Amino acid sequence: MTDNLPDNVNTVLGSKRLSELGKTLTHEHLALDFRKFYVSPPEHLKRFPEGCPSLQNIGYIRQYPYSSLYNLEFYDIDAAEAVHKDVELFREDGGGTIVENSSHGLKRDIPLMKKVSRNAKVNVIAGTGYYVASVQNASTLNTSKEEMYNLMYKELEEGCVECLDVKAGFIGEVGSTWPIEDFEKRAISATGELQAQLRCSVSFHPGRDAAAPMEIMRIYQEAGGDASRAIMSHVDRTLIKKEQLMEFADATKCYIQFDLFGTECSFYQLNPLVDMLSDAQRVKRIALLKKENKLNRVLMSHDIHTKHRLVHFGGHGYSHINNNVVPIMKNKGFTMEDIDLVTIENPKRWLTQ
Repeated sequence: MTDNLPDNVNTVLGSKRLSELGKTLTHEHLALDFRKFYVSPPEHLKRFPEGCPSLQNIGYIRQYPYSSLYNLEFYDIDAAEAVHKDVELFREDGGGTIVENSSHGLKRDIPLMKKVSRNAKVNVIAGTGYYVASVQNASTLNTSKEEMYNLMYKELEEGCVECLDVKAGFIGEVGSTWPIEDFEKRAISATGELQAQLRCSVSFHPGRDAAAPMEIMRIYQEAGGDASRAIMSHVDRTLIKKEQLMEFADATKCYIQFDLFGTECSFYQLNPLVDMLSDAQRVKRIALLKKENKLNRVLMSHDIHTKHRLVHFGGHGYSHINNNVVPIMKNKGFTMEDIDLVTIENPKRWLTQ
């Protein structure tokens, strides 16, 4: 996976020493097609504004981001130009590496990853694997576990199918819904088997139910996967209650990822029964894990996947954690050693072969 060098990782521009990664965002997207998750606007907003985010409609879009098709088209020229500028800002603000989690089904754009990485001088690590069943075409849904294993192996060891000169650096994001569908179970199991062979890094996207993370880890570990090399993403919209978070943290050795920093709307369109945490609450959850001596398993990111979260469209951008969240953490008693552990050392250890 890393040319047999345990202290290197494959980026879209070639093998890179882990010591050169710097501040790392472990769950972001530079391009994807999220239109499958479009949600009709509320009935009382009959004139919901469409088109490019502006001062006239950004308030609506922040409240109902999945009701704007333009916002979900995170793959067009407008998005690409905004991403380029945003990643340059990330580098200027001290960023070093972006782990790009667009897997099969999300229409990843590896040529764009290469271009952004080269122009912005930021490391970009591409993923392999399969996203949720609902975004797959009919032929892909019939893919066997063996076929999944073989494709992921090839992309990690030889090169990605649409860009043979680029090797994936991890498996992810491996997506599932709730209840977990058969296609998704095969993908998780194939991931566990391949991880056991290659000792590669893995990132999971759980369904929107508190029971989903543990079920994913059960399937993965039964297939041979190493929990200590896996990330459980989106805990800040899945394990909302403190008790749920701590129970999961005690039961597994995987990395616990708060990756929706910058999402400050409590109304969560994709699961209206859940009140989305604020950044302040996310920091408090991380402080709780620190108190329980689990800070070495915490990761932070933004999961930017819609236009309105980019700076060009009035959003917070990829620099938000460094510019806005880290100062809050310092005010809440986190030391620079703590912050470096979460933003530099933990990602580096996760990526170590």
